[in-house]
Amino acid sequence: MLTNRAAGLDFGTTNSVVALVGPEQPTPYLLPLDPIGHREIFRSALCFWQDEVARGGLMVEAGPAAIRDYLDYPDGSRFLQSFKSVAASASFDSAPVFNKRYRFEELGRSFLDRLAAHADGALSSLDRLIVGRPVRYTGSRPDPALARTRYDAMFAGRAAEVHYVFEPLAAAFSYATRLSEPATLLVADFGGGTSDFSVVRVEQPGSERRCVPLGHAGVGIAGDRFDYRIVDRLVLPFLGKGSSYRSFDKVLDIPGGYFADFADWSKLALMRNRRTLGELERLQRSAVDPDAIGRMIALIEHEQGFPLYDAVGALKRALSQAERAEFRFNGGGVDIATSVTRADFERWIADDVARIAGAVDEALVDAGVDAGAIDRVFLTGGTSLVPAVRRLFEDRFGHERIVSGGELTSIAHGLALIAQEEDVSAWTA
Repeated sequence: MLTNRAAGLDFGTTNSVVALVGPEQPTPYLLPLDPIGHREIFRSALCFWQDEVARGGLMVEAGPAAIRDYLDYPDGSRFLQSFKSVAASASFDSAPVFNKRYRFEELGRSFLDRLAAHADGALSSLDRLIVGRPVRYTGSRPDPALARTRYDAMFAGRAAEVHYVFEPLAAAFSYATRLSEPATLLVADFGGGTSDFSVVRVEQPGSERRCVPLGHAGVGIAGDRFDYRIVDRLVLPFLGKGSSYRSFDKVLDIPGGYFADFADWSKLALMRNRRTLGELERLQRSAVDPDAIGRMIALIEHEQGFPLYDAVGALKRALSQAERAEFRFNGGGVDIATSVTRADFERWIADDVARIAGAVDEALVDAGVDAGAIDRVFLTGGTSLVPAVRRLFEDRFGHERIVSGGELTSIAHGLALIAQEEDVSAWTA
């Protein structure tokens, strides 16, 4: 076992978690990163604001503090969330923030700098850092080589060694600590941007290689896509979706790209730039329903992305507990209060759940096993709590084989366990 200081970092689309190990801490320790909330969960978000005394004229905060700063001064800040979603996107060049543009790796370094600051020195002088990565990145045409290049630039200098491990494999390491006998696991990790699956053989405790990966698969669909469906159904009709505009003597449909970007958390904040707002203002002048486009402009200008995200998340959580819930959002001239049934929501996400099911099949094929060979199905990640997702696995594998726990922390815990191994090459991706 490694005896030097190491860490496992679950850099997630929605949340990030860090676990430490070392000579005086052989059992992974979840690092508290929010002194106010005393929680290990660090929101993967950034808040920028202008300050003349700051280098470059901009200040930045991350995590829960970024949310607090944004809520204190929404109109004067820029709030970015889910920026991990563009890691593998060749179409993403840089994000406009006030008068500067930030490449992905620059956003990532800013995020890590602030995370390290909130760790009060606990992440300094690391010998090894194990970072989780999805099996398949999100996006229509994800480029894993590009994502690796950006990750390498983002994490450069954070430790003497930096390695990457598939996130569900790390979760398997975490769950294996609960097992006292061999088992074949299917680990299903549901993040904000991706759903990833690993089939792992867990050997007897004390084995030289406790966890042996057999196969993997993933799909760029998870919590953020479910959020997209809610925004598409409940919010975008108030902002002009399905409406039209006049061009000379023709009446044309409003381009769908504006609505697609608005419903994507990684792109919504980026719409607050001179070019996009100028296009929307011109569209408003020719729109059949100019007030609807005006509401979209107001939501963007007044940085209403986080309150909208909060309202959507509240609805998802409520529908995980009840058959009916209220969706409530008020901001930027939009006031929505409507009842939603779980059946409605499940109908909206049915195609997404079907694609998740297809990725499960791919993982089994890649591992060369069938469903009957799986002894346990370990579900982790926030979206694993969505009833339609859980039912997918119960119907396929049986309720008695489904286990869960540590939905937001199991990956970081497993990454730290891997960090203790002398040679991590058997598990790196």
